[in-house]
Amino acid sequence: MIKTSGFPVTKVAESKLNSLSLENIPFGKYFSDHMFMATYKNGAWQDPQILPYQPLHIEPSLAALHYGQAIFEGIKAYKHSSGEAFIFRPYDNFKRFNLSAERMCMPEVPEYIFMDGMHQLLAIDKDWIPAKAEHSLYIRPVMFATDVALGVRPSETYAFIIMLSPTGPYYAKPMKIYVEETYTRAVKGGVGFAKNAGNYGGSMMAAKKANELGYDQVLWTDAIEHKWLQEVGMMNVVFIIDNKAITPSLEEGTILNGVTRNSVLVLLQEMGIAVEERKINIDEVIAAYKNGTLQEVFGTGTAATIALIKELRYKDEQMLFDTEKWKVAPAVREKLNQIRYGLVPDVHEWLYKI
Repeated sequence: MIKTSGFPVTKVAESKLNSLSLENIPFGKYFSDHMFMATYKNGAWQDPQILPYQPLHIEPSLAALHYGQAIFEGIKAYKHSSGEAFIFRPYDNFKRFNLSAERMCMPEVPEYIFMDGMHQLLAIDKDWIPAKAEHSLYIRPVMFATDVALGVRPSETYAFIIMLSPTGPYYAKPMKIYVEETYTRAVKGGVGFAKNAGNYGGSMMAAKKANELGYDQVLWTDAIEHKWLQEVGMMNVVFIIDNKAITPSLEEGTILNGVTRNSVLVLLQEMGIAVEERKINIDEVIAAYKNGTLQEVFGTGTAATIALIKELRYKDEQMLFDTEKWKVAPAVREKLNQIRYGLVPDVHEWLYKI
């Protein structure tokens, strides 16, 4: 183990990059040479270090496996034409990570662990950021309970890890979305706003059934009436209706406060498009489709960035869209990419330089 200007580092003998192409690399299948890790015990964070990416040794009684205390984040880093590397809005993810931790009775991760650890890890594995359009380095911080005793209570020990995964375009083609009316993802007073593992585990049945019907993902509705729209599987949703951008409100705590969502809403307003964050139900969307005022539907998320939706299905109502004619979603995606790849000034200070 060597000590650099920061956390202790143990480097790999040879980089896996020597045998891997980053061209159109699939999302989440390959990981960089190193990972950051710290442990929490006796009321304090300890042993922060950078290690070769490697398997974890755990016991069958690990608390996270039984009681679901696990949270994570999704962040992206981009390489500019100058060769410089930047992370997009990591402080927003840092804040949201600790909101998830609070809701799941987990300890707060201090800034020096989360941000400094991420910075040093990215500086070491910067070559893993693909220098290509629509490519990026996905950053996955994760924290999980590590007590090795059974019993439903908050764990007293935790592991925090940051890993890196290069990725190409996530959704290269427009999506087909099924509006879910049977299963429920989140309710008021629940954990819908938290990025915890259980939210995603509980969503898989609905997504599987939608896949069997030929759809890519589901658009979740409320638990009571199954009318009020929430979010799509791994992204927030935006409707362009009568030249206004409408997206479900965060007020009830049932959807994720997306960093990309927030960025898109800012850019839409700068484009002169009125933005409404409010409750919206499927009947309003269907009515807008039938009277010709539903112009576009798209998703926003770290992994997907901007995902065009070419079909929306609710019961027997099939709403089809010609995404080739759209103007708003492609324009806001272009503006977002220009900022991320350093093609225009970063007036919002969203970029964090490595």
